[in-house]
Amino acid sequence: MSDSDESPRRRRVTILTREYPPDVYGGAGVHVAELSMALTAHVDVGVACFGPPRDDPLVVATAEPWEAIAATPEGSALRALSADLVLAAAAGGSDVVHSHTWYANIAGVLAKRLWDVPHVATCHSLEPLRPWKAEQLGGGYGVSCWAERAGLLDADALIAVSAGMRDDVLAVYPEVDPERVHVVHNGIDPTRWAPDGRTDALERLGIDAGRPYVMWIGRVTRQKGIAHLLEAAHAVDPGAGFVLCAGAGDTPEISAETAAAVERLREARSGVHWIDGMLAQPDVAQLMSHAAVFVCPSTYEPFGLINLEAMACETPVVATAVGGIPEIVVDGETGTLVRFEAAAGGSGTPLDPGGLAAGLAAAIDAVLADPARGSAMGRAGRARVLRHFTWAAVAARTAAIYDLVAG
Repeated sequence: MSDSDESPRRRRVTILTREYPPDVYGGAGVHVAELSMALTAHVDVGVACFGPPRDDPLVVATAEPWEAIAATPEGSALRALSADLVLAAAAGGSDVVHSHTWYANIAGVLAKRLWDVPHVATCHSLEPLRPWKAEQLGGGYGVSCWAERAGLLDADALIAVSAGMRDDVLAVYPEVDPERVHVVHNGIDPTRWAPDGRTDALERLGIDAGRPYVMWIGRVTRQKGIAHLLEAAHAVDPGAGFVLCAGAGDTPEISAETAAAVERLREARSGVHWIDGMLAQPDVAQLMSHAAVFVCPSTYEPFGLINLEAMACETPVVATAVGGIPEIVVDGETGTLVRFEAAAGGSGTPLDPGGLAAGLAAAIDAVLADPARGSAMGRAGRARVLRHFTWAAVAARTAAIYDLVAG
């Protein structure tokens, strides 16, 4: 057989990430897990991630942060950098390395130099636009900002998960060449996120399937806007319930503030369900499917994957018009966008928190008052997901960027 008859060698890409199943706690982790699998149609994929060893054919290396560094707020950032050393070493033999979030960006910087390969970095969020993380990391926040900056300025290509995210990258890091920043939206698996008529999860959680309810899910952090939704809930039609699914709080103080606000809401109205801890994905899809409206009150959201998940379950969405959300939710068609004026600096802090709460309440009530319109929005939302937001499409666009940087 002649050389011309041989198939070209598949490109080898190492994904560098903190989160990877089963240790997934946010949208970036979901993105990495889904993208890594979808990319196998285009390239050979190896995943180097934080945490214990995995029984996963894609995982080529894992790294536990160095225990000699105390697990204090300041030490947590340094512990992350210690794991980056192992991830970078594991990238030998790669044609491209692809880092996700500041936790792994420095692994990308090191791997680029160790192995003389291009470095691609996906921007899921930007540390300078999340100043509240200083509450969580203390002095480590300065380290996380440095790590992100070093990684993004070093990368041969940046992937922004939305056009809004691209604008933020260029505003925060004006040294970055705009031609190096490519927009590739997140995706979703519409077979896993789909309408579910069953009610076993609702029954197990004590939720009345016959009562319309408003749903929220997210981490208890400033950027997710749970405080504004809890304030808005006091003004929402009392006939509706609330199902609030909470991940871990960023700090004990934020957790305590939120718990107190939930108790005030429970004293004011019935049907408030606070579900503490991560639910299994099928349970979340079922809760979304039965919700009268899903609410995303984030004040900072570079993409907003949770909105896609709700739309795929044919649930109408009420969401703030921040970051990448307007690229997902079509106002008046798949849901309602709530606009508010934010303070300068890009962190999204509302200048009028009461006005934001009032806007959320009005939008929620409008959907609750017209179930037929809400159902139509839900159907339109799933149709939009199927047209534009699949992981197969995300993987193809990402692989094209690998081709661009690797030649």
